[in-house]
Amino acid sequence: MYIVKNALQNLVRNRGRNLMIGGIIFVIIVSVVTALMINNTANGAITDYKTRFGSEVNISPNMQRVQEEAMKNNTGDNLIIRQPKISSEDLIKFGESDYLQSSIYTATTKGNSDQLNPIDKEKGTGGGPSLSSKTEGGDLITEQVGRNYYHKIMAGDYMDFENGLRELTTGSSYPKNRDECIISKELLESSGLKIGDTITVTSALEEVGDTPENSNYTDIEWKMTIVGTYTDITDEYSAGMMENAYANRRNEILTTFETLSEKIVDGLFGIEVAAKYYLKNPDLLDAFTAEVKEKGLESVFDVTTDSSSYSKVVGPVEGLKNISVTFVIIVLAFGAIILALLSSIAIRERKYEIGVLRAMGMKKSKILAGLWCETLVITTICLIIGLGVGGLAAQPVTNMMLEQQVAAAEEAANNNNILSPGASLTQIGGNPDESNTQPLKNLDISLELMTIIEIVGIALLLSSLSGIITTRKIVKYEPIKILMERN
Repeated sequence: MYIVKNALQNLVRNRGRNLMIGGIIFVIIVSVVTALMINNTANGAITDYKTRFGSEVNISPNMQRVQEEAMKNNTGDNLIIRQPKISSEDLIKFGESDYLQSSIYTATTKGNSDQLNPIDKEKGTGGGPSLSSKTEGGDLITEQVGRNYYHKIMAGDYMDFENGLRELTTGSSYPKNRDECIISKELLESSGLKIGDTITVTSALEEVGDTPENSNYTDIEWKMTIVGTYTDITDEYSAGMMENAYANRRNEILTTFETLSEKIVDGLFGIEVAAKYYLKNPDLLDAFTAEVKEKGLESVFDVTTDSSSYSKVVGPVEGLKNISVTFVIIVLAFGAIILALLSSIAIRERKYEIGVLRAMGMKKSKILAGLWCETLVITTICLIIGLGVGGLAAQPVTNMMLEQQVAAAEEAANNNNILSPGASLTQIGGNPDESNTQPLKNLDISLELMTIIEIVGIALLLSSLSGIITTRKIVKYEPIKILMERN
């Protein structure tokens, strides 16, 4: 108790010198509070993005290698180049990888149902192969061959709902389980059905022949339960599309991927699968590429990652994090040096006082404890004020720095998208700016308990080390020598 009381008296008596030391400690604490708040929040945002999104993978044919393979295998006079495709089975197989954060599948097929009354049924069917020929009079006649359908069956595609072009009606839910579906409100009403009814949907898988007439078909069917309807403000027909029931978007049936994928048969076409893969980290691309090659991906395909979009989103925040870490290190290093120098000067001025206390019989440990207690009181006061000021300053500083990082990232992305001389479009792999990926432009800074604990620890450690280093130089002298030097 005596030590604390004496320390407070000394603080008041030497307030000018202590204000200078307190000012340095205050500046250090405010700087460290701001930097640590930015760093910890940025860490959380980066981790959250990586957990939720990952890095998108693109698997696309390299047209140069496709041409080389075609020339190598060509035996006739005419060079025939076919677009290479990845089978639905392989796409699903590629998604079963430990390197992926997630795999998103969509699928489409064609179908009919006797229980549904399609919109624009009188305009005919579509979706199947057709042949065009000219009659003697020169008129173009289109003859449909094979199977034709009224409905497009889609799985996992809800982009129109996300864009606000479609909306579930009251009492409806998205299909979640196998053999569940939703249809447009117009189609439900025209068919005289209600939510909860079960419909039988038929389709066929095709064994492709040398001509459409020589293809063989295997019939398949589903019994789907209607779990909801949706209102639709999309255009009934896409621009340039032939108008028939199959092309009318009000006749689309939306179901789950599991519903369609269970009917996939190796070697047969009819259910088209598309996949989006997201790596846990862009650095895993090489390992994932090697894995899909082992699983059967042809050598004509390139496996790339959308590192531009990934960097566009996370890059500014990672840059902000790196700046904050560097800033903390610089502030602590220079702050410690300046604080040690000021403390050393202050202690030298109190050398005679320490000599008198030693001559009176006070132990070194008590003197050190008293001096440390003075530093502790100053640090505590600065810490309380500094936490408040730093907490208020962190958000505007973050906004300013993040804005600069976003601008720098966008400029770098634009520069990377400029086609260099001699480069091909297949080498570019698409323009990442055409995607909907947006950088993290807002970072809500908050002062968390862990940040407060870190700051308190740093402040106490810094002030204690600077005080101990300087006071040890004083207490090592004998009291008589100190008093003689004073005289």
